[in-house]
Amino acid sequence: MRAPILFLVSILLLFSACSDLREKKKKADKASLQELVSSFESHANALEKEIDSVSTFYDSLMRNKDKILRDLEGYKYKMNGPFSEGLYVKEENYSSIIILNSTEDYAKARQEVKFTNGLDEIFSKIYKRYDIIAQIYSNSENQVSRVYPFYDAVGIVDPNINVKDFNFYYKADQENNPSREYVWIPEPYIDPAGQGWILSLIKPVYDQDELFAVLGIDITVDHLIQRFLEDTNGDYLIVNKKGDIVAGKSTAIEALSMPPLKNHVYRETIRSDNFRISDFNLFNSKSREVRKMGQAFLLESKDQFEFKEESYLSDAVCRAFKEIEWYAIKINIKS
Repeated sequence: MRAPILFLVSILLLFSACSDLREKKKKADKASLQELVSSFESHANALEKEIDSVSTFYDSLMRNKDKILRDLEGYKYKMNGPFSEGLYVKEENYSSIIILNSTEDYAKARQEVKFTNGLDEIFSKIYKRYDIIAQIYSNSENQVSRVYPFYDAVGIVDPNINVKDFNFYYKADQENNPSREYVWIPEPYIDPAGQGWILSLIKPVYDQDELFAVLGIDITVDHLIQRFLEDTNGDYLIVNKKGDIVAGKSTAIEALSMPPLKNHVYRETIRSDNFRISDFNLFNSKSREVRKMGQAFLLESKDQFEFKEESYLSDAVCRAFKEIEWYAIKINIKS
């Protein structure tokens, strides 16, 4: 009888050891997720402070606009139709200016360009501090768009658009942002200025009780993948609360039964003309278990998930971001 008992004890000890190893692995995975989230959030916090400082500076420009307009002679920017001319590409403190055809008062918009020229220098300084920033800009009630760094907007931006129709403007208005603080737009969208799929941090600027302009700092999805995921060991995703894959390692995305990637690279896929973020959504996966994982993490607030039906997937862990409605997920693929 002793031999069977010893065998049973050995099996139980082996099972216990394996269980302990799995728990240690999950703790290590959660720690790596926390490191990833903390790294992004430390960058995000820095950008939030920067956009607050620009907002304060913009307020001072509006308070002193009469004096600024009296003291300035001539115009810094020469306009060719809706667009500023590209004579300034080699100059560091020049933005692209667009006075959209949707403006109701061109003369007023032209004056706005003049008294807000001080934004160019502060835009330039912030842009150079952070390699993650794609562009920094303001869009105003007067349909004036100022974007740094300079780019040739002709042929890229439709001059007949209305900036109020875009989420990087209306997400900051009184209805959507009554606190008047900065707001992250968690859903990637196509930038009308030609930067591809981007994420935006925005903040409103008020003239007394009227929304005057919205400031923005953009990060491209491409930059996000490069900066936080590409050189990270492991298979990671960042998804928003809808389940859209904001960014991810290509191996992780392909393992989750998503549409084929262009050349097996997510960064190349997001640059393609027919890319739709909704195609790369956890709830649209062909795998029932991946959809269940999405439900567990995003709807039930669970932080780990065991795959039982997918032969090539082991488990996954999840951690939510604090200030932006995103989730970092680590997928463990069986070797």
